Amino acid sequence: MKPNTPLLDTVNFPADLRKLDESKLRQLADELRDETIDAVSQTGGHLGAGLGVVELTVAIHHVFETPHDRLIFDVGHQCYPHKILTGRRDRIRTLRQSGGLSGFTKRSESEYDPFGAAHSSTSISSGLGMKVASDLQGVHRNVICVIGDGAMSAGMAYEAMNNAGSMDARLIVILNDNDMSIAPPVGALSAHLSRLISSKPYRSLRHLGGVIANKFPKSVEQAAKKAEEYARGMVTGGTLFEELGFYYVGPIDGHNLEHLIPILKNVRDDTESGPILIHCVTQKGKGYDPAEKSDDRYHGVGKFDVITGAQQKGISNAPSYTKVFAQSLIKEAEKDDRICTITAAMPSGTGIDLFGERFPERTFDVGIAEQHGVTFAAGLATEGMKPFAAIYSTFLQRGYDQVVHDVAIQRLPVRFAIDRAGVVGADGITHCGAYDMTYLGCLPEFVIMAAADEAELVHMVATAVQIDDRPSAFRYPRGEGVGVDMPSVGVPLEIGKGRILREGNTVAILSLGTRLAESLKAAEDLAARGLSTTVADARFMKPLDEDMIRRLASEHEVLITVEEGAIGGVSSHVLQFLATEGKLDSGLKVRPLCLPDRFIDQDSQFNQYDSAGLNARHIVATALTALGHDRVEEPARA
Repeated sequence: MKPNTPLLDTVNFPADLRKLDESKLRQLADELRDETIDAVSQTGGHLGAGLGVVELTVAIHHVFETPHDRLIFDVGHQCYPHKILTGRRDRIRTLRQSGGLSGFTKRSESEYDPFGAAHSSTSISSGLGMKVASDLQGVHRNVICVIGDGAMSAGMAYEAMNNAGSMDARLIVILNDNDMSIAPPVGALSAHLSRLISSKPYRSLRHLGGVIANKFPKSVEQAAKKAEEYARGMVTGGTLFEELGFYYVGPIDGHNLEHLIPILKNVRDDTESGPILIHCVTQKGKGYDPAEKSDDRYHGVGKFDVITGAQQKGISNAPSYTKVFAQSLIKEAEKDDRICTITAAMPSGTGIDLFGERFPERTFDVGIAEQHGVTFAAGLATEGMKPFAAIYSTFLQRGYDQVVHDVAIQRLPVRFAIDRAGVVGADGITHCGAYDMTYLGCLPEFVIMAAADEAELVHMVATAVQIDDRPSAFRYPRGEGVGVDMPSVGVPLEIGKGRILREGNTVAILSLGTRLAESLKAAEDLAARGLSTTVADARFMKPLDEDMIRRLASEHEVLITVEEGAIGGVSSHVLQFLATEGKLDSGLKVRPLCLPDRFIDQDSQFNQYDSAGLNARHIVATALTALGHDRVEEPARA
């Protein structure tokens, strides 16, 4: 049963919200929180962050003229209440579903989403660009960037703040501090001081004081400035942001509308130049008891029961690839005390939390700092350690220069455990691990592996441990394995050697990654049609198993490559090799199957691969078409 929301029912857009008396906003926030909880209980998604910004979202849309004023949510985990208030309530229960609302802000979805998010720490940079563009065009517009304390820890955020401060641009940054508690709020006194500091009289008086101080000797001017900095720093702790050129206000209670609204109005009406940072302290999961009591504050949840908070968990007989990686690495680390792990703020997502429980002294969470994490791993490698950098495929993109310059060029044995390879389901485009084979495959002397199943992943972890003279990477997807028998211990693979799983003589399917199961299904279908089919698991993208590829090319009419990555992956390397060897000169039909040259939106992983043309039926159709069959029909079966 949907929650009772009589006031929220009257608000379709922020313009409706701005008509409400301030005394009604508390009720609106409570109803908005209930609606968010109920919606996410049906879809799953990122709940905790959204619950923490309900009051802040209401206050911003009440005070500022959105969408004319630009509101940017960093990362976007917290944007569900925002979507409800901006004309999308009727679709909020389609979140993260096929054809439904994105779990993040998305420009094509609404004019109230001025910048697409999902990766962190982009809001201040994009907001500064928007503000400068408005100024250049003579348009008065407020730009508000809401950024969490975690995202604020990334280097890009500081680069942006430094730039904004040096430009003296009129940008509003709201630090949503829901974890680190940079400075604790001190109740009514803090609110009073923040209100005073953000007020126009104070700002104007401060400006006047600065002008007057300039007329006095330098020593007097500096003393006055230091006195004010010291006094404000003692109260607010804003010295760091002041040094970056921001006018600091806070900390304030982000759940108290009576504190928030006057301060936001003061900032809105202020005509002084220069960027402003409002330090807002919130509680992740606020207002929903199961979330408040959970360790992760219901950061990311599946469908759940609203009353109890109990999440619906799918039953699987196969372990997740992430867990297999973690357990395999723990076993290796028990034998080798040089093995250590690095994660960039994703310990549970990468399985490093399990490793950390066993080896806390060899586990390093560097925060949202992939660039630093990669080079940190490189430094460990120079001193004889065996670092495993466990980073999602889509996040490793952020550390690519470091992979090239600090790891590959120096031939350092950093091991990259690349989780979320291939499509990722409900997180859609922004988290899709499509590009790692392409962007790593062009780097000389890199060993690149892709696990076909969970057992192969165990062996690839063992293989990576042994590669001590160059960088290596192994990739594996989100979700559960295929249910194969698991080895008790990993056995290092021969570098650059694949394996044949099924012998035939007409069609050869060369698979890299977990499309192997679909390749085997396709081979069964082709066999039922009388077409003898070989299925090979490449195992390695670099170095290729050249002997095996020569054999596949020489002994079959059709060679189909199958991979879970973008153009430029293993198929490109295989074609390059075959062309160089002259194996394409004698009539061999080669058909590469990879992710199409378009972005694949959120859906189930099966449907995403179906859309991409990478399921068994597509492999069958490709083989039949290559052999000249005009129609693809179901084979006759006994």
